[in-house]
Amino acid sequence: MDAKTIGNTIAALRKKHGMTQGALADQLDVSDKAISKWENGQGYPDITMFPKLSALFGVSIDYLLLGERRGIAIAGNMLVDIVKSISSYPEIGKLSFISELSRSVGGAVPNTAIDLARIDRTLPVSAVGKVGMDENGRFVVSELQKNGINVNAVCYDESTETGFTDVMSVPSGERTFFCKKGTNATFAPEDVDIDALSCDLLHIGYILLLEKFDEPDEEYGTRMARFLAEVQKRGIETSIDVVTDANADFGKMVIPALKYTNYVIINEIECCATFGMDAYHENGKLNRENVKLCMQKMVEHGVSGKVIIHCKEQGFLLDAKSGDFIEVPSLKIPKEQIKGSVGAGDAFCAASLYGIYNSFTDRQILEFASAAAACNLFAANSVDGMLPKNEILKLATKYDRLKID
Repeated sequence: MDAKTIGNTIAALRKKHGMTQGALADQLDVSDKAISKWENGQGYPDITMFPKLSALFGVSIDYLLLGERRGIAIAGNMLVDIVKSISSYPEIGKLSFISELSRSVGGAVPNTAIDLARIDRTLPVSAVGKVGMDENGRFVVSELQKNGINVNAVCYDESTETGFTDVMSVPSGERTFFCKKGTNATFAPEDVDIDALSCDLLHIGYILLLEKFDEPDEEYGTRMARFLAEVQKRGIETSIDVVTDANADFGKMVIPALKYTNYVIINEIECCATFGMDAYHENGKLNRENVKLCMQKMVEHGVSGKVIIHCKEQGFLLDAKSGDFIEVPSLKIPKEQIKGSVGAGDAFCAASLYGIYNSFTDRQILEFASAAAACNLFAANSVDGMLPKNEILKLATKYDRLKID
């Protein structure tokens, strides 16, 4: 039990009910000094007091022990993925027929938020982003609501269509993507009422794909950096994700945000590209030394919590406070069981956020996140493979992990 959390909760409930410390002491038959001690985090009530406090304030004992869970907000990119199955990718001027057509949500907000909601239905999850006043926009919002996600912070653009991606999929599983940014290009910091945010942690993705957030700011470097600073001023922790864009200036867009970021959850290419380094050797082997070095550079540039990196072979975590660094190999999933990999990074991210929010150890975070990413491999789209927490934990023990040289 955390005495400070319990004390803050008791103090807030007492004030909400218009009671003085003395009045509460009389109700519980204890001294007002005992109440003051609890509320200052210098101790907590005897276990026999919790049923009395629960009945008096009309809240559960779990609420008294854990405090109000305000949950996680996922902000940023919102898309619809239109998946078109074709027999082969045609040469220019040639024809290929579409055998199947399906529609699913895509982008950082729907993917990560829905994954979180499916991991734990009791976790408060909210979405922050922009869609158009069109069928695709209604589809995205509807899918979020079906999964119990709060959409009050989703705004609408009457003049721009909802962003979408045409995904051309061939039988081998390889895919080609054609993206229309749509409302993601108009989504801006002023679209977010920061004072109205009700969350403990805000995750935003993707830097390099949110044009208005990536714009320069004379004081902070980018408008994204200013936005994150304002969020932190409200006592909300921040987390960022980045999109892989070979033509982008990663350093210019990412580094200013690091000073105002608690958690970074990105892949190995994005991590190294931020500092102009290669994630792979010329022989195609992962350059683990470069990955670790770039993670350390992120901490040096201001990341205050954890830097978490995922790639196909393994995950890495560097704790900014302790300096502890760990690596965990990915699960070894048989190729014949893999149906797709779209959204695996978002699944890893969602599980990492869940682990952070629930105070998992660093190793538990990586093991849980890699198992969640593996869940995603069993489905063709970005969210249908996700399982509840207990099922993910079982999956983590079902398969061996890759051996890393």
